[in-house]
Amino acid sequence: MTELAVITPSFAPDAELFAELHRSVLEHTSDDTIHHVVVPAAHRSIFEKYANRRLRIWTHPQLVPRRYVRLPAPGGVWINRMRPWPPIRGWVMQQAVKIAAAAMVEADAVMIADSDVVLVRPTGLRNFSSDGRLCLYRDENAVHEGLDRHILWHQVARELLGLPDAPPPPLPDYVSPLNFWDPSVVRKMQERIADVTGMHWMDAFNRRLHVSEFIIYGVFVDEVLDASARPPSNTTICHNSWERVPMSRDEAVAFGDRIHSDAIAMMISSHSGTPMDVRLTAEQHCIGA
Repeated sequence: MTELAVITPSFAPDAELFAELHRSVLEHTSDDTIHHVVVPAAHRSIFEKYANRRLRIWTHPQLVPRRYVRLPAPGGVWINRMRPWPPIRGWVMQQAVKIAAAAMVEADAVMIADSDVVLVRPTGLRNFSSDGRLCLYRDENAVHEGLDRHILWHQVARELLGLPDAPPPPLPDYVSPLNFWDPSVVRKMQERIADVTGMHWMDAFNRRLHVSEFIIYGVFVDEVLDASARPPSNTTICHNSWERVPMSRDEAVAFGDRIHSDAIAMMISSHSGTPMDVRLTAEQHCIGA
């Protein structure tokens, strides 16, 4: 068993972004750290060009039960042949396979990193641990009454985990483009969902129209495992830009220079359409900050 593994869900349109993330994983993590990328079966050949001994390519059919079928429709819609309605949206299935992969990996912890994340500093469990305990990305009181979707995610998490209704906001936010999970905790979470719902955890998860894997994991850790011993929080691990417009070169320089001293990664949202050369400028300034 290794100390750390990296898991990234991706697909063909993000292949260039993934390539830069993977390069940074090779540079900034230990030599025994394996990067696991999960892609649609039809996109596997695009990612095979990055193959090396530290990359493992998973396709969705390898991680989901055979009763799940991907439809030839835009957005990667799936159905469960045992329960075909409602259909499963691609972003929900992407979350489900992320959970499935994290439960299977043989490592002390997994780093869940989106394709638009890049590591900029040496990375290991030490960066996300305190007094020997794995930290949790928990932004206290960040979910306010204006974040309807986040509030719904909290409610769904509690239903799947068999907990009382969520209290009124503010609530903690657990969503981040880079997170660390304990695979043994992921397996316990799967078991809890199955016990509460009386069905396979993936079936229970996928039948929800609105769900967040990070909020379910966070609520499980904070409120099911041991509510009296909440793990330490770390919200500075990744330096983020969520803007949906392209970043200019000057903005990239300023963004890189603002990185927190404890951050080991940066993320410029793929939805921004920021050119790769501008991303690399931001990356170099993060490294030099």
